[in-house]
Amino acid sequence: MPQFAVDGAALTYDDEGPRDSADVPLVFIHGWTANRHRWDHQTAHFAERRRVVRLDLRGHGESSGAGVRTIAELAADVLALLDHLEIERCVLIGHSMGGMIAQTITLDRPERVERLVLVNSISRMTYSRGRGLLMAASALVPFKLFVATNIQRAFAPGYPRAEVREYIRASAATPREVVMTLYGAMRAFDVLDRLGEIRTPTLMVHGYHDIQLPVAQMLRMAKACPGALVRIIDAGHELPLEKPKELTEAIDSFVMVSSSA
Repeated sequence: MPQFAVDGAALTYDDEGPRDSADVPLVFIHGWTANRHRWDHQTAHFAERRRVVRLDLRGHGESSGAGVRTIAELAADVLALLDHLEIERCVLIGHSMGGMIAQTITLDRPERVERLVLVNSISRMTYSRGRGLLMAASALVPFKLFVATNIQRAFAPGYPRAEVREYIRASAATPREVVMTLYGAMRAFDVLDRLGEIRTPTLMVHGYHDIQLPVAQMLRMAKACPGALVRIIDAGHELPLEKPKELTEAIDSFVMVSSSA
């Protein structure tokens, strides 16, 4: 797989699909402790007819690099990759932390984003008192247990346990320093009061059973973002894995509006 060097990291990425398509590329950004293969279903679908780019964020998957303390630093990595690939404008699709990165790029560089898709993502991390205590306590337990607890909670009840265990193993392979530093970056992320600035057509897709980032928090985002479309799917936090076909269809319907305009 190709790699791109930026600020002490080597980012692994895939750049697939036809270069001569009249449509702008789709750029997929994965979430915390995940990797670019979260988007396998969507990449296989869209790369048949348009350019598709996905990457492993620094310290994740096959990319190197230490953790960073702000979501803005990850957004800078993505923009650097787009510059490297000479992509001036794109559709940004981000899952969870990837959606935070996508929001940051859209707010700071709106001319680079034709459409924005946020999957199980929020603009401000808000905890109830009980959940706040639980999350604070979870950070004090052994690292592998911390990761396992968070990944287990990400899936809706009934998702195959063997597959959940596999994703726990993959997430635990992310370096501890990267996981914990970015955990802090997500907790500090807050652009909710700026969402009114977004004029880019936006789709928010969320799992009804998401207890990591509850759907009520996404609805606060939708209220703050003028004209945002909302789609709620019967799934947990890991929509790209739990309901890949439904997610792909939701994205396809949204980006097809752009293609036919």
